[in-house]
Amino acid sequence: MPVIEVRNLHKRYRGKVAVEDVSFTVERGEIFGILGPNGAGKTTTVECVEGLRRPDRGTVSVLGFDPVRDAAEVRSRLGAQLQEARLPNRMRVREALDLYASFYPEPADSGELMDVLDLTAQRDTGFAKLSGGQQQRLSIALALIGDPEVAVLDELTTGLDPQARRDTWAMVERIRDRGVTVLLVTHFMEEAERLCDRLAVIDAGRVVAVDTPSGLVARVEPEGRIRVRFRPSAPLPEALLRDLPEVRSVEWSGEQVRVTGTPEVLHAVTSVLARNQIIAADLRVEQTSLDDAFVALTGRTLED
Repeated sequence: MPVIEVRNLHKRYRGKVAVEDVSFTVERGEIFGILGPNGAGKTTTVECVEGLRRPDRGTVSVLGFDPVRDAAEVRSRLGAQLQEARLPNRMRVREALDLYASFYPEPADSGELMDVLDLTAQRDTGFAKLSGGQQQRLSIALALIGDPEVAVLDELTTGLDPQARRDTWAMVERIRDRGVTVLLVTHFMEEAERLCDRLAVIDAGRVVAVDTPSGLVARVEPEGRIRVRFRPSAPLPEALLRDLPEVRSVEWSGEQVRVTGTPEVLHAVTSVLARNQIIAADLRVEQTSLDDAFVALTGRTLED
């Protein structure tokens, strides 16, 4: 039985549809991502999973329980890091963990959690004096203090600098290694590619696709094509490139050329350039990314 099962979820606010028709399952031990732009319905979906919202239609099951009807059971086994949360400015890290631990009959060890999430040095620091990354780590610790089987993490790295974001990603992986199933909400492509075993792409309240990150990419580039960009050091007859069997397309942008082809296209292009004594300046190799897949699946970028 899946750890989380969402079927035909629908939620409306004052006449506006937030979630139109969302279905997916989350298996035990995986990091499952919900990816989409702001306003796509991601947070409403996970709030229904957490029992914070009552669906208008459809069903939600967490560990076999209904989050609304069996709220107490679900809350005892699910930990949630909300998209935005605040604590009293003077509340210390250890005080927050002790307070939240008192809500559960068998909480996790707060000292161990502080060690795992690199908060031991801040145990006596007030919330207001923590950095953004430390506040996020504390929020994750509070989600885990009940020793949950499932953790829901909603936009956990928004507002963090690149290094803090990567540190947080490593911590999420450690959480999964502890045996916790993770439902991760994000609008960062790099985060989804790095962390998620599978993804549900949500756009305008609907699930566009569910697959692994590589599977989503393969849907739009089944041949595994790559792109080679460079600026030739001398005039380059386009036919030299177009006639190569590995090449699928050649495009120019000013002095720069972009060649798309099979995985062998890089070797083919550099060989023909060498034979014609042409240097490929500013050479870059690009594979089809999850961002490309999202655009192909939805017709727009995350920023749009």
